[in-house]
Amino acid sequence: MSKQILIDYIPFEVTPQQINEAMSKNDGRLVVKGVLQRAEAKNQNGRVYPRETLMREAKKYAQVQIKERRALGELDHPDSSVVNLNNVSHNILEMHWTGDDLVGTVEVLGTPAGNILKELFKSGIKLGISSRGLGSVKEMNEEEGETVEVQPDFELIAFDFVSNPSTHGAFLSPTNEGKLHEGVGTRNGTCCHDCKIEDIINDIFRGE
Repeated sequence: MSKQILIDYIPFEVTPQQINEAMSKNDGRLVVKGVLQRAEAKNQNGRVYPRETLMREAKKYAQVQIKERRALGELDHPDSSVVNLNNVSHNILEMHWTGDDLVGTVEVLGTPAGNILKELFKSGIKLGISSRGLGSVKEMNEEEGETVEVQPDFELIAFDFVSNPSTHGAFLSPTNEGKLHEGVGTRNGTCCHDCKIEDIINDIFRGE
């Protein structure tokens, strides 16, 4: 079986209190915490990550990237097996297991991409987080729907924030969810999710 880039999304819950407290207590430094990946559960891409495989990769990631403070991730949809430093927006500070959930603490950096990410959070934009890795998959025997299992050759590369996930529910929402849409444009003169993101980015570049 040949390896491929595997990008999978997981709901990443964060409260408005986390955003406000991090910004006020750390001189504007933004830190959020939530679920990064989930083992032994079929995700919306039809993939299942065995706990043993995910635990092994999380341990390696913590012992090397996190320990050496280079657990870097990018903004939006990277499709490379290498982290592009020009697009780095955040750093994973720690990871731990809660049941089958891999939970992590994420620091938003003061890089150009990190500043964009922080402004998106502050503006209430729904964002998603995705795991990025390299590995192969194998079909499982399932009666309903197509399901594949990630194989032991899986290698974890990074966790990235995304503005427009291709799977439902993979959003990090720092504000009241009832005030936001699922990232789908509306037609009655209301600006869509992507339009709002573009406006915020343009304001940052203009220094507003």
